[in-house]
Amino acid sequence: MDLLRKIFAPVDMTTGVPWKKIVLFTLPMLLGNIAQQLYNTVDSIIVGNYVGDNALAAVGSAGPILNLLIVLYVGISVGAGIMVSQYFGAKNREGLSYTIGNSILLTLIAAIAVAVAGAFVTRPLLELLKTPESIIDWCASYLYILFIGGAGLAFYNILSGVLRGLGDSVSALVYLVVACVLNIGLDLLFVIQFNMGVSGVALATAIAQAISAVLCAIKLYRMKDLFDFRIDFMRWNKEYAMNIIRLGVPSGVTQAILSMSMIVVQSLTNSFGEMFIAASVIVMRVDGFAMMPNFSFGAAMTTYAGQNVGAGDYDRVRIGAKQGTLLATGVSTLVTAVILLGGRHLMGIFTDTDELVILSMHLMQILAVGYIAMAVMQCLCGVMRGAGDTMTPMWISIVETVILRMPLAYIMCYLSRTPELPNGKREYVMVSLLISWIVGTILSCIFYARGRWKTKMELSRN
Repeated sequence: MDLLRKIFAPVDMTTGVPWKKIVLFTLPMLLGNIAQQLYNTVDSIIVGNYVGDNALAAVGSAGPILNLLIVLYVGISVGAGIMVSQYFGAKNREGLSYTIGNSILLTLIAAIAVAVAGAFVTRPLLELLKTPESIIDWCASYLYILFIGGAGLAFYNILSGVLRGLGDSVSALVYLVVACVLNIGLDLLFVIQFNMGVSGVALATAIAQAISAVLCAIKLYRMKDLFDFRIDFMRWNKEYAMNIIRLGVPSGVTQAILSMSMIVVQSLTNSFGEMFIAASVIVMRVDGFAMMPNFSFGAAMTTYAGQNVGAGDYDRVRIGAKQGTLLATGVSTLVTAVILLGGRHLMGIFTDTDELVILSMHLMQILAVGYIAMAVMQCLCGVMRGAGDTMTPMWISIVETVILRMPLAYIMCYLSRTPELPNGKREYVMVSLLISWIVGTILSCIFYARGRWKTKMELSRN
């Protein structure tokens, strides 16, 4: 029992060797992110093998719209996570209690707003993106179910973010694994047994996410030694709610920008037909796993920086930033090598169509080196966010996606048009993404070195 309590206890990242604490926190979160990615991946594998390649394309085409409408969750989660980590580092019980309570209230409001908005904008957006008629109905049904049943997704993202802010990445992992296993079982039941197709995988995902959210809430309720989980602290408190929004809005805007760029580029992707759409879906699923170490280290650095800012130990923030970035770069290099060596086998999991496997592998080879660059970008932006500077990563994202990625994709495809390729070379859709990643990483290094985030650390303690 003592060992279990130690494993599930929050990690205080204000003491001990920085890189060891970062690894201890990152590992369970990495496993949790992999499990989270399994939600969409299992959906794709099952529909690709039991329904068909068009169903696989439908699930993938729905992704950008889904990401666009959940930006509210991202904003609340990031804002709450930063505040929780800083109050935890400062050992401020009242601040923790009000932050967590108002995070829950804001999440409820956001879930209702997303459900209503999703019902009205889903079909028009799909039509605007020129989604092929062969898959548009499947896309719409998939999205309707996830938006209406999206409260589970909302509360899991926010509550697991709170747990991570408290230094507890293990509990979120365990609850997510349970939900992931349930999701796989329900996928198989709804698709194979009940023949529900794309709607079945959406329903399975909604149910599994709701269960993971309930488990997170139970865990928080039991952490009474750190904060008070009572209705009193869930009433609207302007100071705490507005701070969550202030810190979270830039990250929400960043997610919105990324989602909008994906939607705009999705329209270009759709112009190349169902085969390229399906290949892009497969690449993005594998990409999701390739990015997991980067996202995990980035989130760990946010918590690490936040806790140490709360404790007032700024030198420790800088030491941990260097060590965490080196760790992330090494892991990402290893992951990239595995993908390049065994990529064909990974692609074959999603489909038995040889042409689709070959095309998917070709696209993945274009992106490969970008994952190493993104390890640096995610860690440095994570430190800046944890210190309270959420604006700089937002501006980097705007430059990376709006100024570079979207125009480049269209311009490069347009300039490569020939009579044989009336829409241009489809590979340039991925080349533009690689270029934007590299430029974004360079900008992250420049702004981290300039040190504006250090002045934000002081403000966060006022």
